[in-house]
Amino acid sequence: MVDYHGRFVWHELLTTDTAAAKSFYADVVGWGAQDASTPALAYTLFSAGTAPVGGLMDLPDEATKMGARPRWVGYVSVSDADAVADRIKRLGGAVYVPPTNTNIGRIAIVADPQSAPLALVEGLKLATSAPAEPGRAGQASWSELLAANCEKAFAFYGALFGWQRANAETEPAEPYQLFSCGGQMIGGMLAKPAAIPDPFWVQYFTVGDVDAAVARVEAGGGQIFFGPQELPDGNCIVRCTDPQGAVFALERTRSPDAVRRAAAWEVGWSSEWGGFSSRGRLVTKPGS
Repeated sequence: MVDYHGRFVWHELLTTDTAAAKSFYADVVGWGAQDASTPALAYTLFSAGTAPVGGLMDLPDEATKMGARPRWVGYVSVSDADAVADRIKRLGGAVYVPPTNTNIGRIAIVADPQSAPLALVEGLKLATSAPAEPGRAGQASWSELLAANCEKAFAFYGALFGWQRANAETEPAEPYQLFSCGGQMIGGMLAKPAAIPDPFWVQYFTVGDVDAAVARVEAGGGQIFFGPQELPDGNCIVRCTDPQGAVFALERTRSPDAVRRAAAWEVGWSSEWGGFSSRGRLVTKPGS
């Protein structure tokens, strides 16, 4: 049996309008939606084909009163949620919801010492209790942390999940640190812009055509705040918000025609984000 400890295996959207979110993501990413509610909780499964890939639920009223906004939360697989939650507290993080048995497994909602929220899951009950197959449309493909301090963040996650450093871009001054788990590259970390008040995770989802997805995001009431930007490895990324304000990102290898069309876009985050796009790639204005 493959050990998925330390890998993101589930993604959940907490939002203020679940009906609108179902319609938006069905159009943008192509997900199906299946009711998986219990008497105590209204819950929807997002699926790519027949495979569940994430969940959808209402943002709790108490969270809204405390200032929480719609967001995607990534779940990291662990073998013992109680032990990992205790270790998070010892390492300086926070446990917002202690380990609890739910419809998807034993979960905990936590935050790292810099307040970036994420979740733990032990014994994910759903069919896709494994990381997504890279490049498969509709799947989660990458996780990116905007940290207040990348070195401290990496020390925390390395101690907690055993993540290892991979190659990092070192120019300009703010590096993009790639990390792996069990030999597989799963994400990156970079310093957040000063204008963003709190650290957070961005989750990436795969689509068949980034340019077409951009049009669907905008037609559905979402916003594009970075990209599309092609990367040297042939992939392309775009960062977005949905109509309720939840941040997410899309990626896919682009056709040669689409890459040429990218020359018409201005790169909006190159200076604010230390000159980096996703996955440690330098961002420059097209044609520079």
